[in-house]
Amino acid sequence: QVQLVESGGGLVQPGGSLRLSCAASGFTLRSYHMIWYRQVPGKERELVAFITDNGGITNYADSVKGRFTIFRDDAKNTVYLQMNSLKPEDTAVYYCKAEGAVLVRTYWGQGTQVTVSS
Repeated sequence: QVQLVESGGGLVQPGGSLRLSCAASGFTLRSYHMIWYRQVPGKERELVAFITDNGGITNYADSVKGRFTIFRDDAKNTVYLQMNSLKPEDTAVYYCKAEGAVLVRTYWGQGTQVTVSS
């Protein structure tokens, strides 16, 4: 079965850190660009971070630059989002997406809740 499963969300105080994981099963991430999005109720889904299939290029939303890092471990078939210096406005459901670098295929995970609050 082809799926992406996010994990690592939870409740954290402002200034804290979390590491989100996005693990693939049923396919290999090696041929996919990977993107993290987030969404809060009533707002559109926002692109947070992007990494190319070979890991050579990363890009971030301005709101998270310098605080978040996206990286991938293809041996583990997993992509990560390291989130530091978290702020209450980072509270959202975080989703990962796999976008085929060659084939036109897209997979989404089910999302993981991140809540930043004291």
